[in-house]
Amino acid sequence: MNNQFKEDVLAGLSSSPKTLPSKYFYNEIGDDLFVKIMHSSEYYLTRAELEIFQQQSQQIIENFGIDKESYFELIELGAGDGLKTKELLKELCKQNCNFAYLPVDISQNALDKLEESLTHELPSIKVKTKQGDYFEVLQSLKETPHPKVVLFLGSNIGNLSDELAEEFIYKLGSNLKTNDKLLLGVDLMKSASIIIPAYSDKEGYTRDFNLNLLTRINDELGGQFDVKNFTHLAEYDEKTGVAKSFLVSTKEQRVSIDSLGMEFTFGKDEKIHTEISRKYNDEVLNKIIANTDFRIFAKLTDSKNYFANYILRRG
Repeated sequence: MNNQFKEDVLAGLSSSPKTLPSKYFYNEIGDDLFVKIMHSSEYYLTRAELEIFQQQSQQIIENFGIDKESYFELIELGAGDGLKTKELLKELCKQNCNFAYLPVDISQNALDKLEESLTHELPSIKVKTKQGDYFEVLQSLKETPHPKVVLFLGSNIGNLSDELAEEFIYKLGSNLKTNDKLLLGVDLMKSASIIIPAYSDKEGYTRDFNLNLLTRINDELGGQFDVKNFTHLAEYDEKTGVAKSFLVSTKEQRVSIDSLGMEFTFGKDEKIHTEISRKYNDEVLNKIIANTDFRIFAKLTDSKNYFANYILRRG
């Protein structure tokens, strides 16, 4: 991980404009901050998707189209704390469905916490945690004969450009079989007045989450960032439906990173692009999946129509 981290930081800070990959938000501190973000009053995404799972888990299961007697694998990519998924797991248990839950996450810390909580809350479920790259894990499961349902929730797909999202979904399909399902959670297009506060909460959790990326560079790569000299900025373009997060240098400064043996120059108000968060509608999603093996099978939304869970079926 450290070598890849070094390479990605070098490439990102050497580019123009500067970038840092959002996947490095997630260490133990980042995991805890993201849970706080999800529970903040402004971050509607978690509540909207949770509402879908609390009120429509039965419809979700029906749309999976799986024989309750037949064993299947429920694979969640980027499982996190499992808040929403637990609602679905409860319903699956209630209906005596025959399945195993396979949460996949890059963070072993997040997986350990999730497994511990499931042991207490839903002890009857077969849980098989998988730490690592999504596609390496899926590749390892590819040859098992069991039907599969993949969960990719929280609008995590929105962290990818449309081109990368298409590639991601195409690769997912290549690791699944005909009639396997993908339950894809996406944030829907809406007013900037709703979206911007979700990425710039008044408690400052999102700010700290972004700045923790610089702290990681300091701790793991010998960076000399003074995080007080950077601030967080969120932007949203209603026409394109793309939100972006940045770290912004508040002054002209030079920052060295020991493990890279390099120094980087930052101008006052210069931005480091850290994350995109794509918002969707049917048209956007259909364009993204047009050249993949998936087609939209069903769509469920929350009561405010802020968020959607699409069920895609592999042809």
